[in-house]
Amino acid sequence: MSAGSGSAPAGKSSGAGSPRTGPATTPAVTPDPRPAVDEHRRRLPAGPLRPYVAWYTGYRQRGLAPAVHRGLPSPFLTLIITLDEPLSMLAHPDPGQRPGEFVTLLGGLHSTPALITHDGAQSGIQVALRPLGSRALLGLPAGELADIDVPAESVLGVACAKARERILAAPGWDGQFAVLDEVLLGLLGLHPADPGLPPGVAPEVGWAWRQLLRSGGALRVSDLAGQTGWSARHLTSRFRAEVGLTPKAAARVIRFSRARGLLAQAATAPPKLTAPPKPGEAPKPSEPSKPGERKRPAAAGRDLGLADLAVECGYFDQAHLAREFRSLAGLPPSRWLAEEFRNVQDPRWLSEATWVEQAW
Repeated sequence: MSAGSGSAPAGKSSGAGSPRTGPATTPAVTPDPRPAVDEHRRRLPAGPLRPYVAWYTGYRQRGLAPAVHRGLPSPFLTLIITLDEPLSMLAHPDPGQRPGEFVTLLGGLHSTPALITHDGAQSGIQVALRPLGSRALLGLPAGELADIDVPAESVLGVACAKARERILAAPGWDGQFAVLDEVLLGLLGLHPADPGLPPGVAPEVGWAWRQLLRSGGALRVSDLAGQTGWSARHLTSRFRAEVGLTPKAAARVIRFSRARGLLAQAATAPPKLTAPPKPGEAPKPSEPSKPGERKRPAAAGRDLGLADLAVECGYFDQAHLAREFRSLAGLPPSRWLAEEFRNVQDPRWLSEATWVEQAW
């Protein structure tokens, strides 16, 4: 995960010691002798894994200011395998779960942010797992991991620790990603599945999930239920048990994840340069959308305002977008951008604007 705001991690002491004679002294801070590092690598998994895994992201950062990063709701389960230092969780999506450190972490879908801290360095590989692939890869439905973070070994057993040892010994990101491919293909072999419909997943639930993804979270539960032949209540119950969120909550998370990805993409792209019309020539009209095509914003330039983003992503208005950001991220969109970009040297990795093409 990439670094977030520039505030110091909560829970750190001020360094005050026991009473002593003479003037108090401030403990000397030894600078990290290693050079500053900021690496991010994203790669698609091996072909047979893509129905179950969206992507891998490798990250290694050093020489940063201590920070708090928000792990925001998304349409993917999270598997993290740390490299040089453990992952320090300040707060989990479930407020009843205590803070702690993880060498590996597996987290389900959630609708409130997690808080991750670091003291200037963090490194690992994050794997985005598709909820409908959870049974095939993990041997359990994604619903059993909803709102919680657990050590990955508690689900994957001793194979998880052995996989981490192999990843640490592999040369470079490509070598580490290759080990991940082997490990996850091995897990898939333990729970063989048809990519179109993993065993145990009701066809109606799989269809409803994919429809929500394809629509960007723009469908109502009653419309989904009507086309499955189930009641809204039955669909909600079965969907939550399989995915970890109700269809309504999943639609909110999908819509929010798309909005923040497009917002980050628009904020990091270079401004568009448009040649002015020649003397006497009228401005060239914009190209109309094809029938039935969902219009995508011009995120290749810095011209995507919050009002336009709200319309594009299916919110009632900009105020609705802001309320959803506060609810799902814990802060408004502008502040999220400012805090996340503060300690991320390459902010392109904040953007998940292409996730919807890879999510089903």
